[in-house]
Amino acid sequence: MARIVQKFGGTSVADVEHIRRAAERVKAEVECGNQVAVVVSAMAGVTNQLVDWVSAASPTYDPREYDVVVSTGEQVNCGLMALVLQEMGIPARSWLGWQIPLATTDAHGRARVHEVDIAGIAQQWSDGEVPVIAGFQGIGPDGRVTTLGRGGSDISAVALAATLGAERCDIFTDVDGVYTADPRIVAKARKLDKITYEEMLEMASQGARILQTRSVELAMKNGVRVHVRSSFEDLPGTLVVDEEEIVEQQVVSGIAYSRDEAKITLVQVPDRPGVAAAIFGPLADAGVNVDMIVQSTASDGKTTDITFTVAKSDFERCVELLEEARETLDFKALVPDSGIVKVSVIGVGMRSHAGVAQAMFRTLSEKGINIQAISTSEIKVSVLIAEEYAELALRALHTVYGLDAE
Repeated sequence: MARIVQKFGGTSVADVEHIRRAAERVKAEVECGNQVAVVVSAMAGVTNQLVDWVSAASPTYDPREYDVVVSTGEQVNCGLMALVLQEMGIPARSWLGWQIPLATTDAHGRARVHEVDIAGIAQQWSDGEVPVIAGFQGIGPDGRVTTLGRGGSDISAVALAATLGAERCDIFTDVDGVYTADPRIVAKARKLDKITYEEMLEMASQGARILQTRSVELAMKNGVRVHVRSSFEDLPGTLVVDEEEIVEQQVVSGIAYSRDEAKITLVQVPDRPGVAAAIFGPLADAGVNVDMIVQSTASDGKTTDITFTVAKSDFERCVELLEEARETLDFKALVPDSGIVKVSVIGVGMRSHAGVAQAMFRTLSEKGINIQAISTSEIKVSVLIAEEYAELALRALHTVYGLDAE
């Protein structure tokens, strides 16, 4: 008997018929003799509608009431899934986050999981029932409902799998696994049988929207094996596992991209101690997350140009904050650019192979694509390029690293 957590995303439970199809997956595991816990998201599009209603009711809303409203989509679906399973002859019971309880911090709208009490779920298993849990939601230290941020049902599922000691956590979605690149752009992209936590974390953070980034971090920390699978086809997916489970690593495992990037350059900022803190401190205080940072000092050593990227949703606000601080920062010009894309080459095999970055730079040069900024880590090289070259860059890099399907 194995313990398995099955999580179904919004497209997998988009209506009652989809819920029935998902419930068949649950039933199959139960009939194999496994103990199954189910985590469900809201129906596709429902959370967006709830967010819109909150904004319409109160543009400057109370985040505690926001969480009460936007968590209801998952509440509906966990009840419906339990009802469908009961109709199939599978004893089941729904659980809301506060009933478990799944305890979180008090950061409403982006809470982090603090502790999961699994006593009730374990008892339900002992009684031969399937627990069906509302994802995305928990309870804060003040007893108020909290939500875990967009994609938070992935976090709920992995947190439960970790605490329950589950053999694996199946994430059912509208794709059948993790690919070497976006197959909608790169026709020769291949599905990966396995990928390491580190590679998946980089791919998720660099634009691949298959798994929520924090859920991958949590899986890596707790050694939870995650299986990304399709809700619509009964095919093997991609296992996200520890590096030791993969016999021989590809030098490059995948190419990711993000269009959710905007670039800002401050020209001729006085090059003095504390200038970076003066720029980025107020942005951090305003909740603006800065990604890539490039600094180039003038030959006279008196001024420097600082280029950095932010999410497009923060772009206009960031420009306004910097313009308000122009007199204090004393920069000559601010150059905004939202027409960029970030392309990243990812693979744990980079640790032991030289020349990965050089091959990327050469390939882009041969295609006439100018690199505007570069960022690296141990297993990743990212570049900023003009957005009109995104598809050309992805296909060219996919080929040069030998990732094309035969």
